[in-house]
Amino acid sequence: MNGRGARKKGAAGERELAALLQDQLGFVVKRNLGQARDGEDDITIAQFRIEVKRRERIEVDKWSEQVEACTQPGEVGVVAYRRNGQPWRVVLKLHDFLPLMRDALK
Repeated sequence: MNGRGARKKGAAGERELAALLQDQLGFVVKRNLGQARDGEDDITIAQFRIEVKRRERIEVDKWSEQVEACTQPGEVGVVAYRRNGQPWRVVLKLHDFLPLMRDALK
């Protein structure tokens, strides 16, 4: 896929995930436009900084480093990705996941 096609697929993935999150969370979720130029995440919701990837070639370490570079103390860097024909998946650091699990088990 050429650069333009990859950007279109990426933007479509961001819109798709934003719509899913909006539907599930019950409030408007907007993309961070211009984020690629500024080195920021694609979607920010409260303390969650989300890097969205819609790719066939999975590079989780690279994507995780990308979102972690723009994550400040107290924020949670999340990679959300999807391959063709697959469900959305998320990746985050274990120390960010454990409090979420702990809260769910209370």
